[in-house]
Amino acid sequence: MREKERELRVVLHRLREGELTVEQAEAEICGFEDLGFGKVDYAREKRTGYPEVIFGQGKAPEHVRAIFSKLVERHGRAMVTRADQAMAAEVWESVPYAEFDPMARLITFGGGERRFGGVVAVVSAGTADVPVAEEAARTAEWMGSEVDRIYDVGVAGIDRLLAQRNRLQRASVVIVVAGMEGALSSVIGGLVRRPVIAVPTSVGYGAHFAGLTPLLSMLTSCAAGVTVVNIDNGFGAAYAASILQQAILEGASLEG
Repeated sequence: MREKERELRVVLHRLREGELTVEQAEAEICGFEDLGFGKVDYAREKRTGYPEVIFGQGKAPEHVRAIFSKLVERHGRAMVTRADQAMAAEVWESVPYAEFDPMARLITFGGGERRFGGVVAVVSAGTADVPVAEEAARTAEWMGSEVDRIYDVGVAGIDRLLAQRNRLQRASVVIVVAGMEGALSSVIGGLVRRPVIAVPTSVGYGAHFAGLTPLLSMLTSCAAGVTVVNIDNGFGAAYAASILQQAILEGASLEG
């Protein structure tokens, strides 16, 4: 019997035994639940290895609360990115032990268990880049990576960076968060033999164009092995780093 048929039989058996309501059984079969204002994707963890993550910006706090609660109920963990205090207060009504990090703008529950070997180094050029760096660091930790934070080591004071060379070279993946002209990712790309994920930030003066200048600079880096995500997208960088960590782990298992 094919796997999909087996899963369907299990759902129908649980429905018959009263373990599921009709609505819950429907969500199990469809892979998502329609809340009216949105559809919660329960099947994403099975497809990708991680549950759906809520992008909070622009959402009503009560909608964030409803989706967050459903994800916690189903997966035992949940995350909101670009969150604010109003969303956190609403979520705490249903999930009082959820954590809110105002700097990283993340609401999280569960997760954090170590899933991967190795270390993700999160490097920021300046302290103004730390909010984006913390979004990356906290996301990577929630997804199961050990994180080494190396902050305020931009190229304007290159000795600060070179003093951390051993830590950089020990990392499995390096996330580089930088504004201004974004040169730090190229420099680090020339120092390490690991994948470098560059995150341009919207920190800088006028000709910086709210992050467009470092984005283009990082995209045209002469250092091999530098991959670039969107402006201020610390979450996306951490997600990619965690997938790389998973691939490294699976590769090691196959070789073993």
